[in-house]
Amino acid sequence: MRLRTLLETESLGLRLLGGEGAGLDRRVRGVMTTDLRDPSRYLRGGELVLTGLAWWRGPRDSEPFVRILVEAGVAGLAAGEAEFGSVPDDLTAACARHRLPLFAVAEEVGFAEITEHVVRRVSSERAGDLAAVVERHRRLMSAGGGGPRAVLDLLASDLDLTAWLISATGRPIAASGRAALPGGAGAELAVGRLAATRAGRPGPWTGRVAGTVYSVFRVNGAGGVGVGARGPLSDWLLVVRADARDWSERRLDLLDGVARLIAAERDRADAARSVPRRLAREVLDLLGAGAPPAEVAARLRVLAPALSEVAAHAPRWQVVAARVEGVDEAAGDLLEELLAPFAEVAVGQGGDEAVALVPLSAADGEEPLSAEAVLGPARRVLEGGLGPGGRLTLGVSAAVPSAEGLRGAWEEARHGRRVAAARQGRVSGAGHEELASHVLLLPFVPDEVRGAFTARLLEPLRAYDRRHRAGLMATLEAFLAADGSWTRCAARLHLHVNTLRYRIGRIEQLTGRDLARLEDKVDFFLALRLAGPER
Repeated sequence: MRLRTLLETESLGLRLLGGEGAGLDRRVRGVMTTDLRDPSRYLRGGELVLTGLAWWRGPRDSEPFVRILVEAGVAGLAAGEAEFGSVPDDLTAACARHRLPLFAVAEEVGFAEITEHVVRRVSSERAGDLAAVVERHRRLMSAGGGGPRAVLDLLASDLDLTAWLISATGRPIAASGRAALPGGAGAELAVGRLAATRAGRPGPWTGRVAGTVYSVFRVNGAGGVGVGARGPLSDWLLVVRADARDWSERRLDLLDGVARLIAAERDRADAARSVPRRLAREVLDLLGAGAPPAEVAARLRVLAPALSEVAAHAPRWQVVAARVEGVDEAAGDLLEELLAPFAEVAVGQGGDEAVALVPLSAADGEEPLSAEAVLGPARRVLEGGLGPGGRLTLGVSAAVPSAEGLRGAWEEARHGRRVAAARQGRVSGAGHEELASHVLLLPFVPDEVRGAFTARLLEPLRAYDRRHRAGLMATLEAFLAADGSWTRCAARLHLHVNTLRYRIGRIEQLTGRDLARLEDKVDFFLALRLAGPER
């Protein structure tokens, strides 16, 4: 289809701001929604680019953005008026200089509507079978049902393709029919896709799991909590049981169109979550301002029904705080993805952290979330997606029964995240179960103090062990683990009690400490903990 056709489609209500004449005869080969300052890595050429202008901060931003689009060979640009009320004049001027057709999208026109229209028209020109799928899906949606599952069912029935929709961490979202991915296959494919992306290999990507070849297509949308397109850890992925390397260009275009159709569905669902996100932000603002608990409780009563039926009657709440550093990934989007298997949550931004309010049902035996429960299933994918320079830190509060405890839970989650940040590792979390332990304090000991303290107590023992292979360090650890019991420690080390007494005496002689004194036992215990595995 050509840009002129879009302009003539009255239902879309596009207004031409620049690019008359031959520019309107450009062919549109696809559509992409973005608010990235540099979306070049997602462009193949020939797209109609839709933008909500979240990337625009001032007149200097328009020229480089338009230049990137022109160099990528896009067909045209359509800018939404919802953000600023009109398209900035400097953007119009930049498009005129580069002869890039520019359209204004009225506030009442959704990008999903434009996307669906373009996908349907372009696809009908490329493949009649895809046109049938899109048309049937449109009818399903106009009847009030369907969603991604309907698209996958149509792929199975019309194109004989078994397909799944998974998150970027491998979490299953939808499937065609009753087909299920083998256990662990989602995570394997997600890890493989991230590796291929880092290597610069364009999609679709293929992977083999348990002898079966799968092809993975990226499902991209406009973005959720974060501004701009979603990062690689917040994407959805369309997986088909087939080897796309054997496909014709026409069939690849067909699946690419389906992926874009699902992306429009995701954007539509994402828009419905804007209310809980706004209310979560308001709750955090109240907590930050020290508002009375009654005022916080009133806002929670508005928020809860907007999440789910369970949340509407939730007797308890937890707070989860997360921060992403070193990569182009919105912490809010990623936090929503990590918590999706547990509950419908409301995520807002609290300073430099994304903060989730998690309702807990009254079901008997439901345990509060822990940091490991949230991070553990996705840890491998997260570490691969963050790469060498990226880091995710996360803190989880205890459950609180009312709004009176919510501020304390927020501070607890934030403190837990700071504890996680003080630890090693690309993906690190700390939960409420650690806050009553001395372990919480150790990461905040400065490195210089840590080194001096452990060296003063432990280095004499290490040196003696190196010279005599006496095992004093191992004896000290075992003695403390046995709570100072001579018989239990001797049995654990398979020593005579007299031999154990000789070794403990040697430790006391070398260090000048008395292991009969509680204070000295505590010092040795902390020194061993601070020394860590390298001791």
